[in-house]
Order: sequence, then structure tokens, then C-alpha cells
Amino acid sequence: MKRALINVDYTYDFVAEDGKLTCGVPGQAIESEIVKITKEFIDNNEYVAFGIDAHEKNDRLHPESALFPEHNIVGTSGIELYGELKSLYDENKANENVFYFEKTRYSAFAGTNLELKLRERQIEKVYLVGVCTDICILHTAIDAYNKGFKIVIPKEAVASFNQGAHNWALQHFKEILGAEIV
Repeated sequence: MKRALINVDYTYDFVAEDGKLTCGVPGQAIESEIVKITKEFIDNNEYVAFGIDAHEKNDRLHPESALFPEHNIVGTSGIELYGELKSLYDENKANENVFYFEKTRYSAFAGTNLELKLRERQIEKVYLVGVCTDICILHTAIDAYNKGFKIVIPKEAVASFNQGAHNWALQHFKEILGAEIV
């Protein structure tokens, strides 16, 4: 079964101590695992997608405006990949199996061509890593499930700013979406 890795929102604003909507320590604690998994996929010549939240400054019509502070603003350092993942991406961005795309909703599938990219490659199983477990990872997983993909969640490579919601999401992935938690 062909597989792909989807890195979701592992950016400065979501992970750095002074990020605009940071997970803080829990997000920082998963960095080495995310980098390790991403490197494994790249070294195995498997597909790696980076689905990155992207917002326009002062976009009051976006539904997240009422829910969260401005974050991941296009053209700012907040939207950049965080830490070693940025370096790994920069070293491999010319690789045809590495795909970076911006998204404007929680799910990496909503309004993007991610599904097309996966179907073109006959991908059947997706591994999801990044932040936040209970928001963007969750909504990406639900869309993946509804589109018929098998889902794998490496639990040491997802985090949230809300530990209770993180734990709930892990249980939901397994019990409701049939995801494999590794």
C-alpha cells in the first residue's frame, strides 16, 4: 500500500515560544520526531506534503478571525516552517516528491489540490504529523477518512495547546476514524 506523509502547520506561529498562536512546549517537544519521520519518507523516496495555514492580514471575513488571534500571515516569518523542519524542507524542496502548499481552512484537503496529488500517485495511506492535534490534524484526518484514505497518526509527532483536547483527538482518530496510532 503506497503511503504519504502530510506535515500540517508546523510553523513558527504555531510552535515558537513567541508564536502568535503557539502550542509552546508541547509543539517544540515533537520537533525531532517530525524531522525524523519526514527524513525517513524523503529518504525512502515517498511523497511528503507540507500543508501550511496561510492567512491575509486583517481578513475579518475569515471564520477563524472571531476564534483566534491573527496567525500565519502571508509574508511574515510566522508562516515559515519551524526549526529543523525548515532546514530539511529547504534541502529537499526541489525533490519531485516534496510538495508545499498553503491552505486557508483547518483541513489540508479543504480548497486545495492535495487529494489530486495523492490520487495521481496511487496513495492509499496517509501519515499525519504536526499541530494542532484537535484542530487541523483532526479536520485533515476526518477529510482523509471521508475520502477513503487509511490514516496513521504517529502520536509522538502531533501536539496541541490543549492537552485534554489532544488526548480526546487521539482517541477519536482510533475509535471513530479507524486510524492506526503508532
